[in-house]
Amino acid sequence: MAEGGPPRRRGPARRLRRAGSAGRNLKEWLREQFCDHPIEHCEDTRLHDAAYVGDLPTLKSLLQEESFQSRINEKSVWCCGWLPCTPLRIAATAGHGPCVDFLLRKGAEIDLVDVKGQTALYVAVVNGHLECAKILLEAGADPNGSRHHRSTPVYHAARVGRADILRELIRYGADVDVNHHLASRVPSLSLRPLTTLVVCPLYISAAYHNLQCFRLLLQAGANPDFNCCGPINIQGFSRGSPVCVMDAVLRHGCEAAFVHLLIDFGADLNLVKVEALGVESTGRVKVNPEALQVFKEARGRTRSLLSLCRIAVRRILGKSRLDLIHILPIPDPIKQFLLHEHS
Repeated sequence: MAEGGPPRRRGPARRLRRAGSAGRNLKEWLREQFCDHPIEHCEDTRLHDAAYVGDLPTLKSLLQEESFQSRINEKSVWCCGWLPCTPLRIAATAGHGPCVDFLLRKGAEIDLVDVKGQTALYVAVVNGHLECAKILLEAGADPNGSRHHRSTPVYHAARVGRADILRELIRYGADVDVNHHLASRVPSLSLRPLTTLVVCPLYISAAYHNLQCFRLLLQAGANPDFNCCGPINIQGFSRGSPVCVMDAVLRHGCEAAFVHLLIDFGADLNLVKVEALGVESTGRVKVNPEALQVFKEARGRTRSLLSLCRIAVRRILGKSRLDLIHILPIPDPIKQFLLHEHS
């Protein structure tokens, strides 16, 4: 924001006119459209450049000056980037943990989003930087990212199979059923029903056969049928698409271990239409014969009383209180059983 006045706003028509000259100097155009300050105030990108290369001594030196302290949350187009970003977002992207830690201690706003709605935590996760993710989470970053972005840290970690990062996100309270497509921006309005599983972390971990992430999500209380805590509109699902997580697991040719986990965590086996499945190809992937056999056998018999008790206890507690199992006055083997830590 320019000193002494509100930020400069440009209408869509003017932006389109100016975009025509973007080919000549794209960075200048990006600066003009998205930077927080007038162009003349954004020319000095030393703070942002130091964050990019991980130059902690330079960051410390610059932030001793009041002029740079006031720019710690400034979004600017920097030396090797195109999107206007804050120094914290740049350091998190590059994986410079010490710089991330220092910037936070100097007052960097932890959940400030870039022009794409990405937080520093999200870009740290996307780029696989576990240390930066831990630093940000310990400092209070929202583990769910921003609702202004279409993806979440949990979703991305589940997709790429980073169980180590996913475990940290869960430890700091990430919602394993989170789905920003469903969350209304106006609290008084009802939630939009789920009409596809593609947006769900459980689905994506199964689609990429990331068994460890799949297990972690279920252990943390993910809904085993839809991985969604809002309303469901199965009739709205695309024809031929999976109607529940078990259906997706079978259609994607996942091994039997995925099916066993869903059964153990209480998935509704009657949601799957067996007649639509077989060992022949369904799409581009063949159903795993062993997984299909496990599913059919499980659906043909009643769950054990022991299994039903565990499912009931976990559902009554709810995912937000599963961690209380550790302090229950019961033997450790029973705690491990309830937490699915026995296998």
